[in-house]
Amino acid sequence: MGVTEDLADDLARDAIATAEDLGDPTLIDRVSKMLGDTSTTTQEAFLTAVRVRLAAARARKFIEAERAKGAGKTHQKIDLSSRKIMNADDGSGDH
Repeated sequence: MGVTEDLADDLARDAIATAEDLGDPTLIDRVSKMLGDTSTTTQEAFLTAVRVRLAAARARKFIEAERAKGAGKTHQKIDLSSRKIMNADDGSGDH
């Protein structure tokens, strides 16, 4: 990543952790506004990093819940290497 993305990602990690520790969900919005007052480029990179990190955390929780539901059951492993992954917006199956 470039310097802007690296710095914004560091800020996103810190803001998420601090918001969680303080129980203050508005902290991320306030950091975003402060960044926007000085650099909209950094603000956009920060918000992207926050969204990506929060989405990944939600997906990880979902995967863990699915794994817990299947714990103790016998499953046949499958090979997904040739499976096309569908885009959320168009259903085309293209990457």
